[in-house]
Amino acid sequence: MKIAKVFNNNVISVLDNQNKELVVMGRGLAFQKKAGDMVDESKVEKIFKLDSKDVSEKFKTLLYEVPMEYMEICEEIINLAKVRLGKNLNESIYVSLTDHINFAIERHKKGITISNALLWEIKRIYREELAVGLEALNLIQNKLGISLPEDEAGFIAMHVVNAELNEEMPNVVNITKLTQDILNIVKYHFKIEIDEESLNYYRFLTHLKFFAQRLFSETNLDSQDDFLYEMVKEKHIAAFACVMKIKEYIEKTHKHTLTKEEMGYLTIHIARVVNRN
Repeated sequence: MKIAKVFNNNVISVLDNQNKELVVMGRGLAFQKKAGDMVDESKVEKIFKLDSKDVSEKFKTLLYEVPMEYMEICEEIINLAKVRLGKNLNESIYVSLTDHINFAIERHKKGITISNALLWEIKRIYREELAVGLEALNLIQNKLGISLPEDEAGFIAMHVVNAELNEEMPNVVNITKLTQDILNIVKYHFKIEIDEESLNYYRFLTHLKFFAQRLFSETNLDSQDDFLYEMVKEKHIAAFACVMKIKEYIEKTHKHTLTKEEMGYLTIHIARVVNRN
């Protein structure tokens, strides 16, 4: 391998067999090296291949600003998230999470703390992602000796959710808020505490996340088949009444009209959650 570009003493780029640029990291890898020199492959520790040109360019920009140990921790957090969640993550997380953690550490060093206004919702809606965030804080503590607050675990969780849903961060914030608002409507309509450990709650939560994602991307779920709607409307009267409140709330706050199919699925999930079956 020949060096295509030197970013710093520890990071270079090379071209693969398809003439695509790879980012290569290793301590001292580029010391006294220049473009065109051969790579000392014994010093190679990490190789990044990002298919998106836009993401790749942003990632390379970060390489000039972010210490290598931060890059390594971020890659470890991303791999941890993939394993724990068992999901593919949009490669944009290599940019967004690395940039966030670098900024969070710099803020911490200056004594600046930013609270996470959505931490309460994140704890309830994105438990698995928050667990990754908390483990990420432990990694940062163990490797850098820096203790970041729990709010940062919430921010890390949001970046993971962003990469899961393939959404921009403002949309993830909107999705989280709408999901919690709907849960509150259900809770107050039935005057109950929802069993957040139940499988039905998990299924409902998953449905709500993707329902909210469809709403904000203006993608409707509608097969033009009214059978489900008519069936659940008759069978689950109380749950359907709750859905009508949700429908009214969404029309008022988001100017969006629920389709009959969306209302049908919401009714089924709500009936399961409140009946605790």
